[in-house]
Amino acid sequence: MKMRRKASLFMALASTESVSTSTPYDFGPAVALSCRECGARYALGPEFACIECFGPLEVAYPWSTGGELRADQVGEALRARIESGPASIWRYAPLLPVPADVAAKPNLAPGWTKLVKADNLARELGLRSLHVKDDSGNPTHSFKDRVVAIALEAARTFGFHTLSCSSTGNLAGAVTAAAARAGLDACVFIPAGLEEAKIVMASIYGKRLVAIEGTYDDVNRFCSELIGDPIGEGWGFVNVNLRPYYAEGSKTLAYEIAEQLGWRLPDNVVIPVASGSQLTKIDKGFQELIKLGLVEEKPYRIFGAQAAGCAPVSAAFKAGHDVVRPVRPDTIAKSLAIGNPADGPYVLDIARRTGGAVEDVTDEEIVDAVHLLARTEGIFAETAGGVTVGVLRKLVADGRIDPDAETVVLNTGDGLKTLDAFSAGARPTATIRPSLDAFRAAFPDNS
Repeated sequence: MKMRRKASLFMALASTESVSTSTPYDFGPAVALSCRECGARYALGPEFACIECFGPLEVAYPWSTGGELRADQVGEALRARIESGPASIWRYAPLLPVPADVAAKPNLAPGWTKLVKADNLARELGLRSLHVKDDSGNPTHSFKDRVVAIALEAARTFGFHTLSCSSTGNLAGAVTAAAARAGLDACVFIPAGLEEAKIVMASIYGKRLVAIEGTYDDVNRFCSELIGDPIGEGWGFVNVNLRPYYAEGSKTLAYEIAEQLGWRLPDNVVIPVASGSQLTKIDKGFQELIKLGLVEEKPYRIFGAQAAGCAPVSAAFKAGHDVVRPVRPDTIAKSLAIGNPADGPYVLDIARRTGGAVEDVTDEEIVDAVHLLARTEGIFAETAGGVTVGVLRKLVADGRIDPDAETVVLNTGDGLKTLDAFSAGARPTATIRPSLDAFRAAFPDNS
């Protein structure tokens, strides 16, 4: 995989040096940064790529490196500690790269969102047991609040004064809100032409919002140049030089799903794929829960979901390829419109290892799936949620998901952010005069 990853990573590594893993920084249980490709280890710092092979760096812990753990760091003792924690991602602080006092600091405290038992939708699809992990209840109404919360702590630790990111919309809002709460400056970058609601949310916090002409991948390339320029000195790009920490926030989805199911893993989970980081970290989270004795080990299957108008990982999976060929996005699911997903190859590996798949649905199927989820469970998902529900329906219909298995499907954002995708069909059922006769005339079956 080493060669296929090189082309998709930023190359701004001139100042990066291989160092000892000793560090003056307090990141709780984290012990080092580790290359996912060659295993090279580095001290905890604002780095994101390995100088040996250009592979991505991720946070390593004692349980992932063979280190010894205390009795209170595993099993029942750890479970009790978690359950006594706050109703936010900070209940999992013992498993995250954050200081022990993180909950006391000014932050948005995201997480601990609802796991909805979706019996109505299950009946509609022919499933025995289905849950919707609804992350629209986060402070800025998307799962991005989770990842930004971890990146914010890293930014504070490293002394950065400005938070930044390249974003398809949700991340920009999460960054500007988190920066406002923490008293930091922020400057975020989005592709021009995003949904109006996401632009409003990202700008309402009084931070700089810059639209770039082009796609998300064009925005990403611009940010890779900015991070190496003196202009970007003191800036923490949450999904670049803070990416190893940022990505760990997605693990909390895995932790919450398992805890809310009564400390067990589901049989299947359907996850949207943009960069692919969320899916890879949910798998990492499940594996950590097993290693730490918080859940019993069991097989589980992970399914990735993409929009047909931006489905490079799905195309690679179906073709049996290990390399993800970039595409130019053209879909209403703009939060998933990343044509060159950095973690695409890892998504393929996980889907194949777990016996899952990566599938895609058309824009029409996305809209229909959003209506289906709203009609059956009262959850108004953004277009990314339509992608996961649409893919779930497709997988069940094709016989690729066992209808008797316990399945979790993710909704990662609020439908109020993507109103443009549904407004054409959103009209009053009837417009009448304020009289009972007019109502009876419009709805004769009610009389």
